[in-house]
Amino acid sequence: MLDGLGPIYLGTICVATLVAVWATVAALRRLTNGEPLRAVARLLYAGVFGLVAVALVAVGINLRSYQRLTHEQPGATLTFRQVDDRHYALELELADGSFRALDVRGDEWQLDARVLKWTGVGLVLGLETRFRFERLAGRYRDVTMEREAERTVHELAPPASGFDIWAFAQGNPWLPFVDATYGSATYLPLADGARYTVSVGSGGLVARPANEAARRAVASWGAPDGG
Repeated sequence: MLDGLGPIYLGTICVATLVAVWATVAALRRLTNGEPLRAVARLLYAGVFGLVAVALVAVGINLRSYQRLTHEQPGATLTFRQVDDRHYALELELADGSFRALDVRGDEWQLDARVLKWTGVGLVLGLETRFRFERLAGRYRDVTMEREAERTVHELAPPASGFDIWAFAQGNPWLPFVDATYGSATYLPLADGARYTVSVGSGGLVARPANEAARRAVASWGAPDGG
């Protein structure tokens, strides 16, 4: 359930859990020996370390919805087939092997992701920069069409699980272990037969044409007859 989070992070959970269990047993012994005040003190220890363990587990479950990012690495491949005017069928293959068949309307496609970077305690615990694709949408080059024409937006993120570290970090910028939480997006023109690759690096998403159809689309991007 928490694999991939690193031995220091998992070890911290184990230590906190063991201390909580030890303190609980010690509290019961103190209570049996007629020492209620010492029993309460041990229960306080148990509560604190128990909460630490639960919080770390909750954060770890949520982090599993993100992928680790240690260097620029492949993130997704997008292949488009034109169905109608400004309407394309998309085959989206993610780096984890998952596959989605989607439809996209517009002149351009846009892929969005979330990125989490760590500092201080986060680095000590062995947490790595992580990213998660959030959504894919179609864009119209003309602003009026963007407001009025049919739009397509597809959610890519898995259902929320565990503690949402992104939302918590956004609401609490003072956190000592989060260096940055930011969104990154990339977009390129739609074209029949075009295939693009999207990589993820420390600076965010980078999209590149992967075949001749995509290279032609990028070369004519913005021209009156482009897209």
